Amino acid sequence: MSQNIKLDQLDHQIIDILQKDGRIANSKLAQMVGYSAPTVLERVKKLERSGVIQNYKASLEPRLLGLNFQVYTGIEVEVSQLGNVKELEERFHSLPEVLACYHIAGDFDFLLKVCVKNQETYKDFVTEQLSEIKGIKRIQSWVVLSTIKDDNIIQMN
Repeated sequence: MSQNIKLDQLDHQIIDILQKDGRIANSKLAQMVGYSAPTVLERVKKLERSGVIQNYKASLEPRLLGLNFQVYTGIEVEVSQLGNVKELEERFHSLPEVLACYHIAGDFDFLLKVCVKNQETYKDFVTEQLSEIKGIKRIQSWVVLSTIKDDNIIQMN
């Protein structure tokens, strides 16, 4: 079980700002929260060391990169393969088309977020890659028609 990190109001403010702009200069961040730059830098480093802040990355628009087909894919695993969850996780992790993979409870064992060029590419992905993975019993797909919200911002305040 993971341990909660004790965060104060300053930590919350810093997290809120960095989630929206991970490239903000420390001096600007310090000005926005009303503390000195060295104090804010130390807090950011503490948040990074503790794992609260895991990384900084660019947010991309898949369609501008030619990836126009986004699908959520449910994977049901043969009962006999449930002991090999780590192997399945590693396999899903290795597939570049898979943007996210969740081990879930319910009708399916895994939920994959897949992004590919088009329907044909997705068909190939399912038939040539997913279907070849030992232990997969059933695959179900939900095609994304439009994205209403996808910001991954956790509200701190």
